[in-house]
Amino acid sequence: MMTKDELIDKLKGIIAPYVQDEAAFKALTEDTDFVKDLKINSANLVDIILDIEDEFDIILENDDMEQMLTVKSAMAIVTGKLKD
Repeated sequence: MMTKDELIDKLKGIIAPYVQDEAAFKALTEDTDFVKDLKINSANLVDIILDIEDEFDIILENDDMEQMLTVKSAMAIVTGKLKD
């Protein structure tokens, strides 16, 4: 099982190309909101979801996607899927 820091690093690598607010990205925490803080648009959120599925070899359901709004929620969903 990967550590929390390793998981955050992987997520940062995935979302980096889509970030519109670099300062917010540099200051990223678990509470960072993809849309409000990083200014990622909804089309790019779909790309991020697909990238997360590929990176972690998991399948995300629609309700997972709707909940994946912050770094913390993304981590919780990914961790939950990896345990299944």
